[in-house]
Amino acid sequence: MSQTILFVCATGIATSTAVTEKVMEYCKEHGLNVNYSQTNVASLPRNTDGVALVVSTTKVPYELDVPMVNGLPIITGIGEEKVLAQIISILKK
Repeated sequence: MSQTILFVCATGIATSTAVTEKVMEYCKEHGLNVNYSQTNVASLPRNTDGVALVVSTTKVPYELDVPMVNGLPIITGIGEEKVLAQIISILKK
């Protein structure tokens, strides 16, 4: 069964797109069949239904019912492997 990751940034376009590409490739390399969607932080609370994980590159001022990972290290490259491993761990639960 395929899970869905919701990628979030301030606008739902720029940094979330860059992070999406890296995470989707990493998931594929680890044998995970994952779907994704992208949104901006203002729309986040309305878009979490059916989502297994939120990966955000911006501050999220909401409490969510789904796990959330800070995706900024994927942009900077500092701590990227740790974050990618955390994403895989959450999806394999």
